[in-house]
Amino acid sequence: MTAQPAQPQPDGSAQPAAVIVERHILARPETVFGFFTDRDKWLSWMGSDGEFSFTPNGSYRTRVTGDNVAAGRFLEIDPPKRLVFTWGWAEGGMTDVPEGSTTVEITLEPTEDGTLLRLVHSGLPTREACAAHEEGWAHYTRRLTVRAEGGDPGPDHWM
Repeated sequence: MTAQPAQPQPDGSAQPAAVIVERHILARPETVFGFFTDRDKWLSWMGSDGEFSFTPNGSYRTRVTGDNVAAGRFLEIDPPKRLVFTWGWAEGGMTDVPEGSTTVEITLEPTEDGTLLRLVHSGLPTREACAAHEEGWAHYTRRLTVRAEGGDPGPDHWM
């Protein structure tokens, strides 16, 4: 996992920061991909409730933890190797990361014994937002790994 801080641009502005999380999962890409495109499977590793339209330009809205509701749109769905969606907080969460204001890109690369998941969350406006989302994605990709490998991650202690 790495967090890339905002980079200064020639005009003095800062390019938003990004978070990169990689996980090796002992499951085929088709299996892992299903946890990003099926409501019940998604909610088995992240969130307690949600509405999802798993189509390009389809929207989603999901209660991730407590009062924190994430929302955005699916931009690209390319089974079983790539998924891109916008991300932000519709309720709770970080007020400087509003609904749909950042982008999450998931790539799934087959390996000899499973899948290399690479998650890149870009467009985060501050180091604080980057750190918070790095912690969140580390937590949730751990839970996803357990689920995709056929295990039960147990109750989400962040709920």
